[in-house]
Amino acid sequence: MDKNVKILVVGDLMLDHYVWGSCDRISPEAPVQVVKIKDETHRLGGAGNVVCNLISLGANVSVASVLGDDDTGKKIRQNLENLGANTSLILNENGRESSLKSRVMATHQQVVRIDKESTDKIKCESEFIQNIIKNLADFSVVLLSDYGKGVLTNDVCQSIIKACKALNIAVLIDPKGSDYSKYKGATLLTPNKKEASQATGIKISSKENLLSAIKWLKNEIELEFSLITLSEEGIALFKDELEIFPAEGKEVFDVTGAGDTVLAALGFMLAKKADIKDAIKTANLAAAVVVAKIGSATATFSEIEELLRSRANADFEHKIKTAEQTLEILSRRGEKKLVFTNGCFDILHVGHVRYLSKARDFGDILVVGLNSDASVKRLKGDARPINSQTDRAIMLSSLGFVDYVVIFDEDTPLNLITKLRPDILVKGADYEGKHVVGSEIVPDVRLVEFVEGKSTTNVINRIENAKFNS
Repeated sequence: MDKNVKILVVGDLMLDHYVWGSCDRISPEAPVQVVKIKDETHRLGGAGNVVCNLISLGANVSVASVLGDDDTGKKIRQNLENLGANTSLILNENGRESSLKSRVMATHQQVVRIDKESTDKIKCESEFIQNIIKNLADFSVVLLSDYGKGVLTNDVCQSIIKACKALNIAVLIDPKGSDYSKYKGATLLTPNKKEASQATGIKISSKENLLSAIKWLKNEIELEFSLITLSEEGIALFKDELEIFPAEGKEVFDVTGAGDTVLAALGFMLAKKADIKDAIKTANLAAAVVVAKIGSATATFSEIEELLRSRANADFEHKIKTAEQTLEILSRRGEKKLVFTNGCFDILHVGHVRYLSKARDFGDILVVGLNSDASVKRLKGDARPINSQTDRAIMLSSLGFVDYVVIFDEDTPLNLITKLRPDILVKGADYEGKHVVGSEIVPDVRLVEFVEGKSTTNVINRIENAKFNS
C-alpha cells in the first residue's frame, strides 16, 4: 500500500451474492430450471468494486456511504475492513435496506437475479455531507461512484465538488442517469458511449458526433477534462482537442467491472500527480487485465507490467486455445457474431491472409480451426505438413483479424463446429455446389474467392522447381 496515495470513495455500496450450482432437469411445477446448490459466495459491488480496484493498485482508501442497519450492511462494512479500507465515514440509517444483488448461477450461466435494496434519497444527507467535508483535506483525490441508489444526491455531489475545488482536490465521477447537472464542476466524468449519448442527446455514431458530445460535456458540465469510454475502441479525451487512446485489451473474457477499474486507475494515477494522458494509458492497461478475467476483477501493477512485457515480446500464443477454452470465452460474447473457418494453412501466404481478412469482415469474432499435424498427413500425405501445428498456429495468431486458433485432430472440423455453434461458416469458393462440413449445423455459409495462383501447393512447386533449375 502506498500510504501517500490517499483516496476517498463516495457512493452506493452493494453486496453481490452468488449462488453457484448445477442444473440437469426442469421443474415439474413450472417450466423453470432446478438448480442444485453447490456453493455461495459474496463480493463487494457498486462503489465497493472501485474500492477493491484501488486497494489492488496499492492506494490507501477511505469509504463514505450510507448503509441500512441490517445484516447486508454489516457484511459490506466487514468486507471493506478486511480489505484494509477505512469505513469511519460510513453512516447507518434506520429503515434503510442495504443493496443485495443475489444471482443464481447454473453451470456458469446466470439463471436469475434478485435485488433487495432501498433506492430512496438518503435521509441523513446533511450529516453525511458535513462528515465528508470536515475530512476532505486528508485526501489527494475523491471518486464518486454513482449507481443511482440514493446516496449521491444533488446536494451531496455539489457540496463535495465545491469543497474539493476550494482545496484543489480532483473529483472523478462515474455518472448515472441522463441529467449530469449535479456533477457540474467536477474534474472529469467517465461515461461510456451510450451514457454520454443519453446525457447529451447526441447519438455517437461517428467521430464528428463523438467530438460534439465530448465538447458538450466539457462546456455544459464545466469539466476540467472531458472523457468518454469507448469499450473496445479505448478512451476519448477532450481538453483542447479530441484524442483517442486505443484499448489495450486483446483477449476479452468478461467486461464486468471494467468501468470501475478505469475510474480507480485514473484516480490512482492523478493522485500520484500523473499527467491525464499517462493516467488514461494506465487505465486502458488496467482494463485490459480485468477483461481477460471472469467476473468483476481487479488489476495490480505487476499484472500491468506483465501485460506490457508480453506485448513487447509480441506474444501471440494467448490466442491459441482448446475447444473448451474457446467455448468458455464465447459463452460471454453477448450479441457478437461468431465466424468460423478451417484449414491446414501449411505455408501462410497472401491468399490465406486475404481469405481470413474477408472472413473476419462477416462478423465480430473469427475462430480458425487448424488441422493438426496428424490430420494433415492423413489428408495430404506423409510429406506434409511442411510446418508443424505449433508454428502454423502461432503464424495464424499473429494476424490481427484472427481472434482464436483451435487445433483439431479429426479429418474434418465437424466436432469442433458442433461444440462452438458459430453464426457464420466460411469456406473457399471452390466449394460452390459442394457439401460444406458443418452446414447442417450452421445454415449461414459464406464462400470467399481465392487469390488466383496463390496456394501452398504452388509455393511448394515453385521451391522444388527453383532447386531443380539451380
